[in-house]
Amino acid sequence: MSASLHLAVRNAEALTTALARTRGHELVTRPGFLAMTGPSLSRVLVRRPDPAADDLDEIRSLVGRAEARVVVEDSFGAVDGAALGLTALGLTAGHLPVMVREPGPLPAPAVEVTRVRTAAELAVAERVVVDGFPMSGFPPGQALPAGLLDADGFHLHLARRAGEPAGACLTVVGEGVGGVYWVATLPAHRSRGVGRALVHAVLNEFPVPMTLTATAAGRPLYDSLGFSVVARATWWSND
Repeated sequence: MSASLHLAVRNAEALTTALARTRGHELVTRPGFLAMTGPSLSRVLVRRPDPAADDLDEIRSLVGRAEARVVVEDSFGAVDGAALGLTALGLTAGHLPVMVREPGPLPAPAVEVTRVRTAAELAVAERVVVDGFPMSGFPPGQALPAGLLDADGFHLHLARRAGEPAGACLTVVGEGVGGVYWVATLPAHRSRGVGRALVHAVLNEFPVPMTLTATAAGRPLYDSLGFSVVARATWWSND
């Protein structure tokens, strides 16, 4: 397994841990996985390519007793979700590319992009992400809790067109690597360079290797910006 993939997974661990704490959800930490369990979603992140048998048993137990939606993210191909009664997500059978880009300058964003610094700005960015990504099932303040503003290395970014909120994303930077999450554009502003502006802004702001997991819609943009695929993560779900 490449060093870049392990960096990407460690970054996702930081995100999962911070979300669990700021959402008030239970966090299960095991050598082979992290699990965040809440009233509307349980998310399992596989941490290594060779989880021990007792870790796999615990994942099976978590999935079996979950009363809400369960998502298992596995960048290593270590978990047989079908054997747990789960289904691979999405039109690409759940296989989403994990991508990495080495630092290097890009043109300045063509659309205004600013850092979110206040609770009011956070509420706007959260609405953009929930509506634009989309992320269903979260009441206001739960998808991107206010506590993220105080979490070390966490940054929210908001793009505007003609003064109107148009797009948003989250970055997590630490241990010499950054992760880009939930690059979202509201439907009325799509195909106007908003997503590209957001990524230009964060890549220029943080001169470290940046990682992300690409959706089918976002992959062409990331290819054009010099991201390369280091693995294909499988995402499993019970719905």
